[in-house]
Amino acid sequence: MIRRFSQWFIYLAAIIIFLVAVFYIHHQIQAEVNRPSPVKTVTEQHPNVSVISVEACSHEAKVTAYGAASPHFKLSLTAQVAGQVEALAPAFEPGKRIKKGDLLARLEDCDYQAAVAAVQKDLNDARLSLLEEQRKGLQAKVEWASSGVSGEPESELVLREPQLAAAQAAVANAEAALISARKDLRQTRITAPFDALVVERCISPGSYLQAGSEIATLYSTDRVEIAVSLSAEQWAKLPETFLPNSGQWPVELTDVQNGRRWSGRVLRAEQHMNESIRQRSLILAVDSPLDSDPALLPGTFVKATISGRSLDNLWKLPSSALSQKGEIWYVTDNNTLDCFSATLQFSDADAIYISTPDSLSAGDRKVLVHPLTSYLQGMAVNPVEDPDHER
Repeated sequence: MIRRFSQWFIYLAAIIIFLVAVFYIHHQIQAEVNRPSPVKTVTEQHPNVSVISVEACSHEAKVTAYGAASPHFKLSLTAQVAGQVEALAPAFEPGKRIKKGDLLARLEDCDYQAAVAAVQKDLNDARLSLLEEQRKGLQAKVEWASSGVSGEPESELVLREPQLAAAQAAVANAEAALISARKDLRQTRITAPFDALVVERCISPGSYLQAGSEIATLYSTDRVEIAVSLSAEQWAKLPETFLPNSGQWPVELTDVQNGRRWSGRVLRAEQHMNESIRQRSLILAVDSPLDSDPALLPGTFVKATISGRSLDNLWKLPSSALSQKGEIWYVTDNNTLDCFSATLQFSDADAIYISTPDSLSAGDRKVLVHPLTSYLQGMAVNPVEDPDHER
């Protein structure tokens, strides 16, 4: 009996302990549920953006245009008389330079020397005939005066005036023929008409030339000229007046292939519009191009940078500040982002020059050096000055 009572007591105690444990666990769960959640303090962080401080001011415009260098004179040299090529000058080779008056080639001239001698004989005969006619005319006047007949003779033939005029004309004709024959003889010696570069030679010893046959292609070496077409906006950036021949309007030329540079000048401005592109050209020049270091060869395609007039209210920025959409991003006074569509006035090797909106022209502005496509207007940022870019 006592043993059975002890077993029931143990069962009852276990149930009570279990109920107490369940009650305790339920109480703890409720307390945990009702406990307020801790509030985390989060510090808002803004992204850093690289900026430079800029101020609107005046800058000298630079107009950029492109063109090919061409010789001042380009000549297809032709023969003036017919004949066989007897000899060529050693310097008469493609790629070599020649001076004005240098002998390039010599034609066989026997026929031309004979022609000069024949015309010289004709001139001597004509002069002799003129002297005889002058003597006959004087004699006719003496005879008319001694005849006792008053007045003038009925015919000019009496005093031999027509015969004298014919003799004088024959002399003049012979003199002109002699000049022409001597000129033909001189032209058997083919000379350079100006300082030139031999681009192509079209004859060889033994060649037979007709009058008008091509002898060579020559480029003058005094200067090269570059015609660059400018739009109306580019013309508006240039000075209104200039002195082309004074050399006071300099131009910087750069080879687009290898970056070599030359100093040139504005030579003249064309006074007509190109009908195909509706633009007017400015003619640039470089003197003695083959003597410069490095040599500026005809045919070189160059970029011309021309100094223009001063433009006001511009920002000078690194080229990286212009976004892919053609916008300029800047930081407002409350450190948020904003942007505007840029109007590019001109650029150079170091920077771009942007027209500043009137609302931003006063005071310094912090402009982003490298705007990203993910930036949004009104986005809060932390501007950091870029040490690699100067104002």
